[in-house]
Formats: sequence, C-alpha cells, structure tokens
Amino acid sequence: MLEPTPPNGPALEVILCGPRESFRWATHDYPHHLAKWHCHPEYELHLIRESSGRMMIGDHVGPFEAGSLILTGPNLPHNWVSAIEPGTSLRERDVLVQFSGEIADRLSHAFAEFAEVAALLQEAAFGVEFIGETAERGRKKLCDIGELEGPHRLLAFLSLMADLATRRAERRTLSRCAPALGLHTSASRKLERVIAFLGAHFRRDIALQEAADVCNMEATAFSRFFKHQTGHNFSAYVNHLRVQAACQLLATSDKSITDICFETGFNNTANFNRRFFMVCGETPSGYRATTRRIQRPPLMQRATA
Repeated sequence: MLEPTPPNGPALEVILCGPRESFRWATHDYPHHLAKWHCHPEYELHLIRESSGRMMIGDHVGPFEAGSLILTGPNLPHNWVSAIEPGTSLRERDVLVQFSGEIADRLSHAFAEFAEVAALLQEAAFGVEFIGETAERGRKKLCDIGELEGPHRLLAFLSLMADLATRRAERRTLSRCAPALGLHTSASRKLERVIAFLGAHFRRDIALQEAADVCNMEATAFSRFFKHQTGHNFSAYVNHLRVQAACQLLATSDKSITDICFETGFNNTANFNRRFFMVCGETPSGYRATTRRIQRPPLMQRATA
C-alpha cells in the first residue's frame, strides 16, 4: 500500500462544543470530510473502531489497526487513512473526544490528584498511543461517554483521563518534532483572519463575499475553502456563533426572547427558534427555563418546630 502523502499544510479544523458542553464527543464515518490531514488547538482522544491502514501523527507515519487509541495535543497534525475498497464506507469508524487547553489546565492545576494527567497531557504534544489494558479500558470508557449526559458525562470523561494517565508502561509517544508543523501555513493564516472577523461581526448580516474579501478570495472559492478547512458550512458556522451568544443572554439576562433574537443577528423569531433547536435540541424558552433551574435551585424550606 502506498504511504499517505499529506498536502503542503494541514487544514485547520474549527471545533464547536454545545452550549452545555465543556468537551465534545463525536463519531463519524469514513470516508468523511473531517477525515483528512488537519490540526486544531484542542486536545483529541481518537479511537479507530474498525479497519486498518496508515496513520500520520505529526512527523510519524505508521500502521494502525482496529482499536487504535491515540491522544494528540494542540496543533499536532493528524490523519488516519483506512485501506478499504474504492466506493465503500465504514459507519462510525471514528469515536473521539476533543477538549480545549483551558480544560486541560484546569485538570492539571486545580487538582493535586491529577498530576499524572498533567504529565500525560505534556506527552500529548507529540502524540501518544495506548496499548494493553489501558487501551482496552480507554476504548470502552470513550464509547460509553456517548450514552451519558450532564454531570455523569463529565465524570466519565474524568475517569477516562485518569485511567489513561496511570500506566506509563502502556503508552508510547509517536512524533519527534510535531508541535512545530503546520502552524503558520497560508491557509491557516487566512482562516484565522476570517474566524476573527466573524467573531467580531456575527451579530449583523454578513454576506459571503464580505467574508471572502477578508481572505482576498472569490465567494464560491471561499465557500469551498471554508468548508474544507473547518468542516462547517459558512452559514451554519455563523448561525452557531449566534446561538452560542443567545445561550449566554438567555442564561444571564432578563431580556425578552424577541430582543435576544434580533440582538444576536437573527432576522425573525421563526428562524431563530429553528436554528436554536438545531444546535441545542430545545427551544430558547425551554433552554432559559432549564438553565434558570440549574443556576437557581429552589431553596430548601426550613423545618419548623
């Protein structure tokens, strides 16, 4: 089999967590538009459930097989190329969690008991492959996270990271100089500019060509570029930014839902409700009610004599 050959630079993937998530759990098929040579600022624990092939982790190229479990650090390029027949596909080949450096710092510095996790996260800068019983336990716990919600989901994630960190003999680092790869490509600089632009202006109408102008590109070419680099359609990404902002206002202000709709860039309440439900799985009013119950639980009444 031919060695996979990465392009000049990895694509920069944009990771979007839900409004009530501190980390992202996901699965995807293969082939898939996210299954490519890419990097992102987040840590990623990645399980290949089936197939074998060649993996690229930073400057490491080597074989993988079903059950391979790899932890990659921030901006470490990676890809897994399965050896399958043309025209065939694998359902949910990949199971993964992605979490930010901020979450990693909290785990590492807030709890003395997580010193071993801090050491593991340092090694992740070069890519870590798990083997033996550690890999076996990690595979099961990673898959189980998808069945959980709320605090149970978070506790399962913490248990997973603790398990992975405790057996140094059952892991190996993969890359030699990976953190320096792909951080300043032409494509990544363009994407960083447009992401910053969208973050500053998503509350107003943004034409596709206006965003394309930030990258000095024609609109159609920019649309393809944005989807290829981030894994998200341009309009879907902008709407996600708006919903995230709406979630913040619903949880922390007494503004009406109509006011929040227009303040966050939506042009009518029907579109706002539809887009909000697509991202959060509930209506804005339902989200506000649930958030308020979580933030302000009813006070226990004092027992009377």
